[in-house]
Amino acid sequence: MLLTVAYLSKRFGDQPVLRDITCGLAAGQVLAVLGRSGGGKTTLLKILAGLETPDTGTVLLDGQDLLPVPPNERQMVYLYQEPLLFPHLTVFENVAFGLRIRQVGKNEIVQRVSKMLEELDLGAHAQKAPHQLSGGQRQRVSFGRALIIRPRLLLLDEPFGNLDAQTRADMQQLFLRVTRQHQITSLFVTHDSREALTVGTHFAYLDRGLLTSFPSVREFIQDPRTSIAAELTFWESIQRTAFQPDYET
Repeated sequence: MLLTVAYLSKRFGDQPVLRDITCGLAAGQVLAVLGRSGGGKTTLLKILAGLETPDTGTVLLDGQDLLPVPPNERQMVYLYQEPLLFPHLTVFENVAFGLRIRQVGKNEIVQRVSKMLEELDLGAHAQKAPHQLSGGQRQRVSFGRALIIRPRLLLLDEPFGNLDAQTRADMQQLFLRVTRQHQITSLFVTHDSREALTVGTHFAYLDRGLLTSFPSVREFIQDPRTSIAAELTFWESIQRTAFQPDYET
């Protein structure tokens, strides 16, 4: 396992937020964690990123104990709903930022960033400022900036939640294509069951601090907490009704 989380717990005051969280993630996998707001999803990501400290438990990345490691040394990237781009930098320079602070050579930066922008369908926008882009384009720039440094683990906190339905669907497909191409290991939290099914290779449900991992997508779908089976039944009933012939009396 690349990521191993064992018996992770966190309280804020008297309120338990995470309770004995245990899960694992192999290289190249995407763990989609579904759950309602307030269930502990963001707290889990913040602990993995080093932005919160757990009360108990262990976090291992490739066998290394992460808890003593500062956030900037964990080789992870945490993506939010907001792209948080540098407004004074172009698209190219936003994506190149992580490479520049790592003192990567100029020619390599040009090559890698140009290739990444083409993969993200942003090649024609390289010299634009963030305010000249659409919401989906800004999120793609943020995504490219994360991937360009080749993180060991990508943490995604409902990253497409602020986008309209069609742009969100497009970003989900882009995420699938690029992460598969680069073999990026990811933990993707969402409150949208369809999004979880679209992006995930493995599935879990987080509810009131308790994490349930599912051995198969079938069991994930059939768990009543995900509401997926009920939604499928609803749309099947709508389809049957819509195609029933109308008979005049």
